[in-house]
Amino acid sequence: MLIPRRITVLIAASAVVALCVPVALGQSLYDRKNAVDSRISGLRDSIQHAKAREGVLTSEISDASSRIEVLGGGITVLSDKLAALERDLAAHRSRLARLEARLREQAATLRRLTQQHAVAQRRLEERLVQLYESNEASDIEILLQAQSFSDLLEQLDYFKAIGEQDKRIADTIKRLQTEMRLAKQQTAATTAEVSKTTAILARKTEEQRAARAALLARQAALAAARQSKQGLLSDVRQERHADEEDLQAMQAASAAIAAQIQGAQGGSSGGGGSPSSSGLIWPVSGPITSGFGWRWGRMHEGIDIGAPCGTPIHAAASGSVIYTGWMDGYGNIVIIDHGGGIATAYAHQSAIYVGGGSVSQGQTIGAVGSTGHSTGCHLHFEVRVNGTPVNPLNYL
Repeated sequence: MLIPRRITVLIAASAVVALCVPVALGQSLYDRKNAVDSRISGLRDSIQHAKAREGVLTSEISDASSRIEVLGGGITVLSDKLAALERDLAAHRSRLARLEARLREQAATLRRLTQQHAVAQRRLEERLVQLYESNEASDIEILLQAQSFSDLLEQLDYFKAIGEQDKRIADTIKRLQTEMRLAKQQTAATTAEVSKTTAILARKTEEQRAARAALLARQAALAAARQSKQGLLSDVRQERHADEEDLQAMQAASAAIAAQIQGAQGGSSGGGGSPSSSGLIWPVSGPITSGFGWRWGRMHEGIDIGAPCGTPIHAAASGSVIYTGWMDGYGNIVIIDHGGGIATAYAHQSAIYVGGGSVSQGQTIGAVGSTGHSTGCHLHFEVRVNGTPVNPLNYL
Protein backbone atom coordinates (compact mmCIF):
# COMPACT_ATOMS: atom_id res chain seq x y z
CA MET A 1 0.00 0.00 0.00
CA LEU A 2 2.84 2.39 0.86
CA ILE A 3 4.94 1.81 -2.29
CA PRO A 4 2.32 3.01 -4.83
CA ARG A 5 1.75 6.21 -2.85
CA ARG A 6 5.48 7.03 -2.91
CA ILE A 7 5.73 6.18 -6.59
CA THR A 8 2.84 8.55 -7.31
CA VAL A 9 4.66 11.37 -5.53
CA LEU A 10 7.93 10.70 -7.35
CA ILE A 11 6.14 10.59 -10.71
CA ALA A 12 4.54 13.96 -9.91
CA ALA A 13 7.96 15.42 -9.07
CA SER A 14 9.48 13.97 -12.24
CA ALA A 15 6.67 15.45 -14.33
CA VAL A 16 7.47 18.88 -12.88
CA VAL A 17 11.10 18.61 -13.86
CA ALA A 18 10.11 17.69 -17.42
CA LEU A 19 8.25 21.01 -18.04
CA CYS A 20 10.07 23.52 -20.21
CA VAL A 21 7.74 26.32 -21.51
CA PRO A 22 8.53 29.51 -19.47
CA VAL A 23 5.03 30.96 -18.85
CA ALA A 24 3.35 27.59 -18.59
CA LEU A 25 6.27 26.50 -16.46
CA GLY A 26 5.63 29.21 -13.91
CA GLN A 27 1.91 28.57 -13.75
CA SER A 28 2.27 24.78 -13.61
CA LEU A 29 5.00 24.96 -10.98
CA TYR A 30 2.99 27.15 -8.68
CA ASP A 31 -0.06 24.96 -9.13
CA ARG A 32 1.94 21.86 -8.38
CA LYS A 33 3.91 23.51 -5.57
CA ASN A 34 0.65 24.59 -3.93
CA ALA A 35 -0.85 21.11 -4.33
CA VAL A 36 2.25 19.41 -2.91
CA ASP A 37 2.51 21.90 -0.03
CA SER A 38 -1.17 21.39 0.73
CA ARG A 39 -0.58 17.65 0.71
CA ILE A 40 2.43 18.10 3.03
CA SER A 41 0.32 20.23 5.38
CA GLY A 42 -2.41 17.61 5.32
CA LEU A 43 0.07 14.83 6.04
CA ARG A 44 1.51 16.80 8.93
CA ASP A 45 -2.00 17.30 10.31
CA SER A 46 -2.69 13.59 9.87
CA ILE A 47 0.57 12.63 11.60
CA GLN A 48 -0.06 15.02 14.49
CA HIS A 49 -3.61 13.72 14.82
CA ALA A 50 -2.31 10.14 14.76
CA LYS A 51 0.25 10.92 17.44
CA ALA A 52 -2.42 12.54 19.60
CA ARG A 53 -4.68 9.54 19.01
CA GLU A 54 -1.83 7.20 19.92
CA GLY A 55 -1.32 9.10 23.16
CA VAL A 56 -5.02 8.87 24.01
CA LEU A 57 -5.17 5.15 23.15
CA THR A 58 -1.99 4.42 25.10
CA SER A 59 -3.43 6.24 28.11
CA GLU A 60 -6.74 4.40 27.77
CA ILE A 61 -4.95 1.04 27.46
CA SER A 62 -2.85 1.84 30.53
CA ASP A 63 -5.97 2.89 32.43
CA ALA A 64 -7.77 -0.31 31.39
CA SER A 65 -4.77 -2.39 32.48
CA SER A 66 -4.73 -0.64 35.86
CA ARG A 67 -8.45 -1.17 36.32
CA ILE A 68 -8.10 -4.84 35.30
CA GLU A 69 -5.33 -5.21 37.88
CA VAL A 70 -7.49 -3.58 40.57
CA LEU A 71 -10.40 -5.83 39.64
CA GLY A 72 -8.07 -8.81 39.79
CA GLY A 73 -7.19 -7.88 43.37
CA GLY A 74 -10.86 -7.53 44.23
CA ILE A 75 -11.62 -10.88 42.62
CA THR A 76 -8.83 -12.49 44.64
CA VAL A 77 -10.26 -11.06 47.87
CA LEU A 78 -13.77 -12.21 46.98
CA SER A 79 -12.48 -15.61 45.94
CA ASP A 80 -10.78 -16.00 49.31
CA LYS A 81 -13.97 -14.95 51.11
CA LEU A 82 -16.02 -17.27 48.93
CA ALA A 83 -13.64 -20.16 49.60
CA ALA A 84 -13.95 -19.54 53.36
CA LEU A 85 -17.74 -19.37 53.08
CA GLU A 86 -17.84 -22.55 51.02
CA ARG A 87 -15.70 -24.31 53.62
CA ASP A 88 -18.00 -23.00 56.32
CA LEU A 89 -21.01 -24.07 54.29
CA ALA A 90 -19.54 -27.55 53.85
CA ALA A 91 -18.95 -27.78 57.61
CA HIS A 92 -22.48 -26.64 58.36
CA ARG A 93 -23.88 -29.03 55.79
CA SER A 94 -22.02 -31.82 57.55
CA ARG A 95 -23.47 -30.60 60.82
CA LEU A 96 -26.85 -30.36 59.16
CA ALA A 97 -26.57 -33.98 58.12
CA ARG A 98 -25.81 -34.92 61.72
CA LEU A 99 -28.71 -32.81 62.96
CA GLU A 100 -31.03 -34.45 60.46
CA ALA A 101 -29.86 -37.88 61.65
CA ARG A 102 -30.46 -36.74 65.19
CA LEU A 103 -33.86 -35.48 64.16
CA ARG A 104 -34.70 -38.89 62.72
CA GLU A 105 -33.52 -40.55 65.93
CA GLN A 106 -35.66 -38.21 68.01
CA ALA A 107 -38.64 -38.96 65.83
CA ALA A 108 -38.07 -42.69 66.33
CA THR A 109 -37.68 -42.13 70.08
CA LEU A 110 -40.85 -40.13 70.14
CA ARG A 111 -42.69 -42.91 68.36
CA ARG A 112 -41.27 -45.47 70.81
CA LEU A 113 -42.20 -43.37 73.85
CA THR A 114 -45.65 -42.87 72.46
CA GLN A 115 -46.04 -46.61 72.10
CA GLN A 116 -44.73 -47.16 75.65
CA HIS A 117 -47.11 -44.58 77.00
CA ALA A 118 -50.00 -46.28 75.28
CA VAL A 119 -48.97 -49.65 76.75
CA ALA A 120 -48.65 -48.27 80.30
CA GLN A 121 -51.94 -46.48 79.98
CA ARG A 122 -53.61 -49.64 78.80
CA ARG A 123 -52.10 -51.67 81.66
CA LEU A 124 -53.35 -49.18 84.23
CA GLU A 125 -56.79 -49.22 82.73
CA GLU A 126 -56.82 -53.01 82.73
CA ARG A 127 -55.72 -53.11 86.40
CA LEU A 128 -58.53 -50.79 87.43
CA VAL A 129 -61.07 -52.82 85.50
CA GLN A 130 -59.74 -55.99 87.10
CA LEU A 131 -60.09 -54.62 90.63
CA TYR A 132 -63.54 -53.36 89.86
CA GLU A 133 -64.81 -56.57 88.30
CA SER A 134 -63.24 -58.94 90.86
CA ASN A 135 -65.43 -57.55 93.68
CA GLU A 136 -62.69 -58.60 95.98
CA ALA A 137 -63.11 -58.26 99.78
CA SER A 138 -61.37 -55.54 101.61
CA ASP A 139 -57.80 -56.01 102.68
CA ILE A 140 -58.82 -56.70 106.35
CA GLU A 141 -61.30 -59.34 105.32
CA ILE A 142 -58.68 -61.09 103.28
CA LEU A 143 -56.22 -61.00 106.23
CA LEU A 144 -58.81 -62.36 108.70
CA GLN A 145 -59.49 -65.26 106.40
CA ALA A 146 -55.86 -66.39 106.61
CA GLN A 147 -55.65 -70.00 107.91
CA SER A 148 -52.09 -69.76 109.16
CA PHE A 149 -49.28 -67.35 109.77
CA SER A 150 -47.66 -68.49 106.56
CA ASP A 151 -50.87 -67.82 104.66
CA LEU A 152 -51.02 -64.35 106.26
CA LEU A 153 -47.50 -63.49 105.05
CA GLU A 154 -48.40 -64.57 101.56
CA GLN A 155 -51.45 -62.27 101.59
CA LEU A 156 -49.35 -59.33 102.78
CA ASP A 157 -46.77 -59.92 100.01
CA TYR A 158 -49.58 -60.00 97.50
CA PHE A 159 -50.95 -56.62 98.59
CA LYS A 160 -47.45 -55.15 98.60
CA ALA A 161 -46.80 -56.44 95.09
CA ILE A 162 -50.08 -55.02 93.91
CA GLY A 163 -49.21 -51.61 95.40
CA GLU A 164 -45.73 -51.52 93.96
CA GLN A 165 -46.99 -52.54 90.54
CA ASP A 166 -49.54 -49.74 90.51
CA LYS A 167 -46.91 -47.27 91.64
CA ARG A 168 -44.52 -48.37 88.90
CA ILE A 169 -47.23 -47.99 86.31
CA ALA A 170 -48.02 -44.47 87.52
CA ASP A 171 -44.33 -43.52 87.64
CA THR A 172 -43.76 -44.88 84.16
CA ILE A 173 -46.64 -42.86 82.76
CA LYS A 174 -45.33 -39.67 84.40
CA ARG A 175 -41.76 -40.28 83.17
CA LEU A 176 -42.89 -41.04 79.65
CA GLN A 177 -44.99 -37.90 79.54
CA THR A 178 -42.00 -35.82 80.64
CA GLU A 179 -39.67 -37.48 78.13
CA MET A 180 -42.17 -37.01 75.35
CA ARG A 181 -42.50 -33.31 76.13
CA LEU A 182 -38.71 -32.82 76.18
CA ALA A 183 -38.28 -34.80 72.98
CA LYS A 184 -40.83 -32.61 71.23
CA GLN A 185 -39.10 -29.44 72.45
CA GLN A 186 -35.68 -30.71 71.31
CA THR A 187 -37.07 -31.70 67.95
CA ALA A 188 -38.63 -28.25 67.43
CA ALA A 189 -35.41 -26.48 68.49
CA THR A 190 -33.27 -28.67 66.23
CA THR A 191 -35.55 -28.06 63.27
CA ALA A 192 -35.43 -24.28 63.80
CA GLU A 193 -31.62 -24.29 64.15
CA VAL A 194 -31.12 -26.35 61.02
CA SER A 195 -33.47 -24.12 58.99
CA LYS A 196 -31.83 -20.88 60.20
CA THR A 197 -28.26 -22.08 59.64
CA THR A 198 -29.04 -23.33 56.15
CA ALA A 199 -30.78 -20.09 55.10
CA ILE A 200 -27.98 -17.80 56.38
CA LEU A 201 -25.18 -19.76 54.77
CA ALA A 202 -27.02 -20.14 51.48
CA ARG A 203 -27.69 -16.39 51.31
CA LYS A 204 -24.11 -15.36 52.14
CA THR A 205 -22.61 -17.83 49.71
CA GLU A 206 -24.91 -16.70 46.90
CA GLU A 207 -24.11 -13.02 47.56
CA GLN A 208 -20.38 -13.69 47.33
CA ARG A 209 -20.79 -15.73 44.16
CA ALA A 210 -22.85 -12.96 42.56
CA ALA A 211 -20.27 -10.31 43.56
CA ARG A 212 -17.41 -12.35 42.14
CA ALA A 213 -19.36 -13.05 38.94
CA ALA A 214 -19.99 -9.30 38.51
CA LEU A 215 -16.28 -8.52 38.94
CA LEU A 216 -15.32 -11.26 36.53
CA ALA A 217 -17.76 -9.86 33.95
CA ARG A 218 -16.33 -6.34 34.36
CA GLN A 219 -12.80 -7.68 34.07
CA ALA A 220 -13.69 -9.57 30.89
CA ALA A 221 -15.34 -6.47 29.39
CA LEU A 222 -12.29 -4.34 30.20
CA ALA A 223 -9.96 -6.96 28.74
CA ALA A 224 -12.02 -7.01 25.53
CA ALA A 225 -12.02 -3.19 25.36
CA ARG A 226 -8.26 -3.12 25.96
CA GLN A 227 -7.68 -5.66 23.21
CA SER A 228 -9.84 -3.59 20.83
CA LYS A 229 -7.91 -0.42 21.69
CA GLN A 230 -4.60 -2.24 21.22
CA GLY A 231 -5.72 -3.28 17.75
CA LEU A 232 -6.81 0.29 16.99
CA LEU A 233 -3.49 1.62 18.30
CA SER A 234 -1.64 -0.74 15.97
CA ASP A 235 -3.73 0.47 13.01
CA VAL A 236 -3.14 4.14 13.91
CA ARG A 237 0.61 3.55 14.18
CA GLN A 238 0.72 1.81 10.82
CA GLU A 239 -1.23 4.69 9.27
CA ARG A 240 1.14 7.21 10.86
CA HIS A 241 4.20 5.36 9.57
CA ALA A 242 2.66 5.34 6.09
CA ASP A 243 1.94 9.08 6.33
CA GLU A 244 5.49 9.75 7.52
CA GLU A 245 6.90 7.91 4.52
CA ASP A 246 4.56 9.85 2.22
CA LEU A 247 5.59 13.07 3.94
CA GLN A 248 9.25 12.40 3.18
CA ALA A 249 8.41 11.75 -0.46
CA MET A 250 6.20 14.86 -0.67
CA GLN A 251 8.89 17.03 0.90
CA ALA A 252 11.35 15.76 -1.67
CA ALA A 253 8.87 16.60 -4.43
CA SER A 254 8.27 20.05 -2.91
CA ALA A 255 12.01 20.71 -2.87
CA ALA A 256 12.24 19.71 -6.51
CA ILE A 257 9.38 22.03 -7.42
CA ALA A 258 10.99 24.88 -5.45
CA ALA A 259 14.16 24.37 -7.45
CA GLN A 260 12.16 24.59 -10.65
CA ILE A 261 10.51 27.81 -9.42
CA GLN A 262 13.95 29.23 -8.84
CA GLY A 263 14.82 28.31 -12.40
CA ALA A 264 11.63 29.91 -13.69
CA GLN A 265 12.34 33.09 -11.77
CA GLY A 266 15.91 33.15 -13.01
CA GLY A 267 14.71 32.89 -16.59
CA SER A 268 12.04 35.61 -16.36
CA SER A 269 12.64 39.30 -17.07
CA GLY A 270 11.43 40.27 -13.57
CA GLY A 271 10.88 43.84 -12.54
CA GLY A 272 14.37 45.20 -12.81
CA GLY A 273 16.15 42.39 -10.98
CA SER A 274 15.41 43.48 -7.39
CA PRO A 275 12.61 44.88 -5.22
CA SER A 276 12.23 48.64 -4.86
CA SER A 277 14.83 50.36 -2.71
CA SER A 278 12.25 50.92 0.04
CA GLY A 279 11.50 47.17 0.16
CA LEU A 280 7.99 45.78 -0.09
CA ILE A 281 5.04 47.98 0.68
CA TRP A 282 1.81 46.86 2.34
CA PRO A 283 -0.57 45.62 -0.36
CA VAL A 284 -3.60 46.85 1.62
CA SER A 285 -4.06 48.83 4.80
CA GLY A 286 -5.54 46.86 7.70
CA PRO A 287 -4.84 44.79 10.82
CA ILE A 288 -3.15 41.40 10.74
CA THR A 289 -5.87 38.89 11.61
CA SER A 290 -3.62 35.84 11.35
CA GLY A 291 0.16 35.73 11.38
CA PHE A 292 2.77 33.60 9.68
CA GLY A 293 3.53 30.17 11.19
CA TRP A 294 1.78 27.08 12.52
CA ARG A 295 -1.96 27.45 12.92
CA TRP A 296 -4.50 24.73 13.78
CA GLY A 297 -1.92 21.99 13.26
CA ARG A 298 -0.74 23.24 9.85
CA MET A 299 1.63 25.84 8.44
CA HIS A 300 0.10 29.23 7.61
CA GLU A 301 2.50 30.36 4.88
CA GLY A 302 1.57 34.04 4.85
CA ILE A 303 -0.29 36.71 6.78
CA ASP A 304 -3.97 37.61 6.66
CA ILE A 305 -4.71 41.33 6.46
CA GLY A 306 -8.24 42.39 7.37
CA ALA A 307 -9.95 44.66 4.85
CA PRO A 308 -13.47 45.07 3.41
CA CYS A 309 -14.38 43.22 0.24
CA GLY A 310 -13.60 45.35 -2.83
CA THR A 311 -10.64 47.15 -1.22
CA PRO A 312 -7.96 47.74 -3.89
CA ILE A 313 -4.87 45.50 -3.68
CA HIS A 314 -1.52 47.05 -4.64
CA ALA A 315 1.64 45.33 -5.87
CA ALA A 316 4.14 45.18 -2.99
CA ALA A 317 6.98 45.85 -5.43
CA SER A 318 7.57 46.11 -9.15
CA GLY A 319 7.93 42.86 -10.99
CA SER A 320 6.55 40.43 -13.54
CA VAL A 321 3.20 38.67 -13.15
CA ILE A 322 3.85 34.95 -13.49
CA TYR A 323 0.42 33.63 -12.49
CA THR A 324 -3.17 34.89 -12.34
CA GLY A 325 -6.33 32.90 -11.92
CA TRP A 326 -7.94 30.34 -9.65
CA MET A 327 -5.92 28.08 -7.36
CA ASP A 328 -7.44 25.54 -4.97
CA GLY A 329 -7.53 26.88 -1.42
CA TYR A 330 -6.28 30.32 -2.49
CA GLY A 331 -9.25 31.19 -4.69
CA ASN A 332 -8.40 34.01 -7.10
CA ILE A 333 -4.66 34.67 -6.80
CA VAL A 334 -1.96 36.81 -8.41
CA ILE A 335 1.72 35.86 -8.16
CA ILE A 336 4.42 38.39 -8.97
CA ASP A 337 8.12 37.66 -9.46
CA HIS A 338 10.23 40.57 -8.20
CA GLY A 339 13.61 39.14 -9.15
CA GLY A 340 16.39 38.14 -6.84
CA GLY A 341 14.51 34.97 -5.94
CA ILE A 342 11.66 36.93 -4.29
CA ALA A 343 8.01 36.45 -5.27
CA THR A 344 4.76 37.63 -3.67
CA ALA A 345 1.27 36.12 -3.79
CA TYR A 346 -2.12 37.82 -3.22
CA ALA A 347 -4.98 35.40 -2.54
CA HIS A 348 -8.79 35.29 -2.00
CA GLN A 349 -9.36 38.20 -4.42
CA SER A 350 -12.87 39.07 -5.49
CA ALA A 351 -11.53 40.46 -8.78
CA ILE A 352 -8.22 40.35 -10.66
CA TYR A 353 -7.16 43.47 -12.61
CA VAL A 354 -3.97 42.22 -14.30
CA GLY A 355 -3.44 39.44 -16.76
CA GLY A 356 0.33 39.26 -17.11
CA GLY A 357 3.34 41.31 -17.98
CA SER A 358 5.10 43.83 -15.79
CA VAL A 359 3.61 45.79 -12.89
CA SER A 360 4.98 48.67 -10.89
CA GLN A 361 5.14 49.01 -7.11
CA GLY A 362 1.79 50.26 -5.76
CA GLN A 363 -0.11 49.38 -8.96
CA THR A 364 -3.65 48.07 -8.33
CA ILE A 365 -3.69 44.39 -9.26
CA GLY A 366 -7.06 43.29 -7.82
CA ALA A 367 -9.68 43.68 -5.08
CA VAL A 368 -10.03 42.08 -1.63
CA GLY A 369 -12.50 39.19 -1.49
CA SER A 370 -13.28 35.89 0.18
CA THR A 371 -12.77 33.25 -2.52
CA GLY A 372 -11.25 29.82 -1.98
CA HIS A 373 -10.90 28.52 1.57
CA SER A 374 -11.81 31.72 3.36
CA THR A 375 -14.07 32.62 6.29
CA GLY A 376 -14.51 36.30 5.41
CA CYS A 377 -13.15 39.24 3.44
CA HIS A 378 -9.37 39.60 3.84
CA LEU A 379 -6.15 39.42 1.84
CA HIS A 380 -3.86 36.44 2.24
CA PHE A 381 -0.37 37.78 1.43
CA GLU A 382 2.69 35.59 0.96
CA VAL A 383 6.38 36.27 0.37
CA ARG A 384 8.48 33.43 -1.05
CA VAL A 385 12.24 33.34 -1.37
CA ASN A 386 13.43 30.86 -3.97
CA GLY A 387 10.03 29.23 -3.75
CA THR A 388 10.04 28.84 0.05
CA PRO A 389 7.44 30.80 2.08
CA VAL A 390 8.93 33.24 4.60
CA ASN A 391 7.45 35.69 7.10
CA PRO A 392 6.22 38.72 5.10
CA LEU A 393 6.72 41.02 8.10
CA ASN A 394 10.48 40.64 7.64
CA TYR A 395 10.16 42.27 4.21
CA LEU A 396 7.48 44.93 4.66
